[in-house]
Amino acid sequence: MFDAITSVLQWLNDTSLAETIRDSLWLFPAMETIHVIAIVFVVGSITRLDLRLMGLIQRHRSVTELSDQMLPYTWTGFAVATVFGLLLWSSKPITYLGMAFFDVKLVLMALAGLNMLFFQFVTFRTVDQWDRASVPPVGVRFAGAMSMAFWVSVVVCGRFIGFV
Repeated sequence: MFDAITSVLQWLNDTSLAETIRDSLWLFPAMETIHVIAIVFVVGSITRLDLRLMGLIQRHRSVTELSDQMLPYTWTGFAVATVFGLLLWSSKPITYLGMAFFDVKLVLMALAGLNMLFFQFVTFRTVDQWDRASVPPVGVRFAGAMSMAFWVSVVVCGRFIGFV
C-alpha cells in the first residue's frame, strides 16, 4: 500500500506542472502568497463568527445575520486556499509525505470540518432559540471555541511547514 502511494506521489512530483512550480524562481512564492491571503480570509471570517458564537463580540447582532455575512468570504477563501495549497503540495509531494506539521495540519483541518458539520447539523437546528442571545448556550460557545482552536492551530502548523 505504501509503495502504491509513493509511486503516485513520485508520478505527481515528476509532472511538468510540479517541476514548473518547483523550478520557477517566482511561481512558488507567488502561489504561497495567494494561499496565505486566502487563509487570512478563511480564518478571519471564521474567527469573527466564532467570537460571536462565544458571545464575545457583536452581541447585538444575530448569529444567522453574521453567518450570512461571513460565510461567503469563508468559502471563497477556502476554495482559493485549497486550490493553491494543492498546487504547492504537488510541487514536493514526497517531501510533505512524512512531515509531521503537514500531517497534523491535515488532521486539524479534518477536525475543524467535523466540528463544523456537527454544529451545522445538530447545534444549529435550534438556532431560533438562541440566535439573538447575547451569550449563546454552552454547546454553541464550545463549538465556536473549538473552531477557533482548530483554525489557529492549522495556521501555526502551516507556518512551521516552511521551517522544516
